[in-house]
Amino acid sequence: MSDVRKLIGEALSEIIDSAAHGGPRVRVGLQANGSEHGSEEIANAARLAQRQNPNIQVVMIGPKKVEGFDDLEWIETPDCEIDLEKAMDEAMDSGKVAGIVAMHHPFPMGVTTIGRVFTPACGRDMIVASTTGTSAINRVEAMIRNAVYGIAVAKSIGKENPTVGILNVEGAQVVFKALRKLQENGYDITFGESKRADGGSVLRGNDILQGVVDVCVCDTLTGNVLMKMFSSFSTGGSYEALGWGYGPSAGEGWKHVVNIISRASGAPVIANAVAYCGAAAAGKLPELVAKEVEAAKGCGLEEIIASFMPKPAAAEEEIKAPAAEPTDEEIHGVDVLAIEDAVRELWKHGIYAESSMGCTGPVVKLNKSKEEEARKILAAASYI
Repeated sequence: MSDVRKLIGEALSEIIDSAAHGGPRVRVGLQANGSEHGSEEIANAARLAQRQNPNIQVVMIGPKKVEGFDDLEWIETPDCEIDLEKAMDEAMDSGKVAGIVAMHHPFPMGVTTIGRVFTPACGRDMIVASTTGTSAINRVEAMIRNAVYGIAVAKSIGKENPTVGILNVEGAQVVFKALRKLQENGYDITFGESKRADGGSVLRGNDILQGVVDVCVCDTLTGNVLMKMFSSFSTGGSYEALGWGYGPSAGEGWKHVVNIISRASGAPVIANAVAYCGAAAAGKLPELVAKEVEAAKGCGLEEIIASFMPKPAAAEEEIKAPAAEPTDEEIHGVDVLAIEDAVRELWKHGIYAESSMGCTGPVVKLNKSKEEEARKILAAASYI
């Protein structure tokens, strides 16, 4: 009987809460520790997010290291990164939260995050695709896929027909040709225009300061630098004060909405990131990504990407992965262009490993017991 009463009480509480806030609230998990500015900065950001967005309920996840924030909902965990990541994943898998905002998440290769910045010249917001993780090893392929994911994220937050431009980095012209071919094949993409005299959809620095497009396509590492510059240019770099953070995760087959923030992100950015996460989750981002990918593939996405990729000189040696085992350790320092080769090098020596992407760059994931041997192997092969 007590369980029935509890269920009825929870249901009534949800009905009353929904009525009080004009509809059901989106529940967003927020990593409760790890900030360079202290746990209180994060808790204050949670309060700010709820005050600014009455349709959002923040759920703090992690060790409770601050006093006086009993008004916030908590999922408490030990002060351990593995336990924290497990709790965040369980909260999403169980439906306790629609998405999470975290300072670190080990995305698999193929998943990236789509940031959002405040552009100073005209006060516009602009989506940066992408900023952490990586959608592909090859820069050109990654940028093509980033364009598709950027469009999906823009639509999830209400930008129905987002304009797209490509940042003028190495490979930008090739990316533009590929996206234009995709457009010619029927994919719905609207290109924006540079404000410079010669125009075009390849953007200069002036253009991104003005926010001339809704979605700025770039490679991940450049996007990460842009996020840091736009968010902290007015503070000297130690405190990210502007923008919405490094954005929600997007990738083919990826089902979660995980927004990344920096350990240097201040309360205003964290609060905006919570709102960004809530909007993307409410907008059914994973479904929109699947829809955009399906549409792009229907217009020849994979064939177009293959046509712009360098052709291999010869077939590589076939190397099979050893039997899978838990990967509870990470090795950092391998270049993104060599990450898959590094994994294969460990396979050759009988060590099971996986490639992944953390907030600081690519990582090799493996079993803790094999770390010392793996480091020697990778060092001998000049990967680290």
